[in-house]
Amino acid sequence: MLSLLSFLSTFPHMMNLQMVDLKSQYLKIKQEIDVSIQGVLDDAAFIGGKQISELARQLESYLDVKHVIPCANGTDALQIAMMALDLQPGDEVITPSHTYFATVEVVALLKLKPIFCEVDRQTFTMKADEIEKLITPKTRAIVPVHLYGQSADMEPILALAKKYNLFVIEDNAQAIGGSYTFSDGTQKANGTMGTVGTTSFFPSKNLGCYGDGGAVFTNDSDLAERMKMVANHGQRKKYVHEIVGCNSRLDTLQAAILLVKLQHLNQYCDARRMVADYYDHAFANHPNIISPYRASYSHHVFHQYTIILEGVDRDTVKAKLEEKGIPSMIYYPIPAHRQKMFDSFGIKSTELGTTDWLADHVISIPIHTEMTEEQMNYIASTFIAIINSLI
Repeated sequence: MLSLLSFLSTFPHMMNLQMVDLKSQYLKIKQEIDVSIQGVLDDAAFIGGKQISELARQLESYLDVKHVIPCANGTDALQIAMMALDLQPGDEVITPSHTYFATVEVVALLKLKPIFCEVDRQTFTMKADEIEKLITPKTRAIVPVHLYGQSADMEPILALAKKYNLFVIEDNAQAIGGSYTFSDGTQKANGTMGTVGTTSFFPSKNLGCYGDGGAVFTNDSDLAERMKMVANHGQRKKYVHEIVGCNSRLDTLQAAILLVKLQHLNQYCDARRMVADYYDHAFANHPNIISPYRASYSHHVFHQYTIILEGVDRDTVKAKLEEKGIPSMIYYPIPAHRQKMFDSFGIKSTELGTTDWLADHVISIPIHTEMTEEQMNYIASTFIAIINSLI
């Protein structure tokens, strides 16, 4: 008789393989979610309901940060932070190119100048020594990105920012729930170490809502007040507009959903780490697979499980995975410094060898909170078999 795994591998579509299985996650907490949503419907306070302030309060407690300001999405969070810091056109902002485009899109939108920094080949994040090479009198801010669930190496970055009097804007869209350990043993939540932190509540994130959402974090009370104003048309009092702002609100329904899911966030991060542990063991010592590096300072929460492939054509592997019913993604196929949008920014000569190399060699495979051992086994064994067939 065929084993369950053998049977399912004959019909891989029956495994319902997805990069993220949000439906199964919802079904496990359906009653909690439905009750929370119904509370909003009963109150009919769809904008600015009590759940917004409660979410901010609970996130402040969870992250151990003084101020959390919810907003409409993670891109807006970055824009609100940069506007509140009063960055001006022409100011230079150091950012990785190996990141989701929103990180650098906001820099361009505000007519700031992106200065693209090389990333570390192991951690995929910026390092202080590479950042320092790029600092000029026009530099105003550094944007470290906590990528794929792993923290950037913040202690030397913060020291560098203090040395040169620079703002640090943490892009924490992919690593909420994770933390950083300083050399003295102190631990801080990702997004709470710099001048300001930002995050996204996009549905696929470790803490995701059922639409768009985001937030900014800070320990600076004056900056928090200014960010609240920026997100609310530049006003602290209705119809009195003190500064240029925007309209960026998290709606109450999304806050109600996030209030429920925040109670499960640590469990979700643990589940993702369990999947990563399984993959790490399965791929150990394979000469063509480099599993994600786990830096000693970072509590990695695996928003993505991103592999480096060496000695085998990545795009062929991706196509063959699809034939077997296994989804995969490339994060990110075209680095920001290669995007046409930046042709007018005078950065065509930017050379980032590691970033370009990673764009050709990384691949992410399914990782989420509802994965079964049968699914992990099928994905890992099929992945290895495909690679072995190509070498």
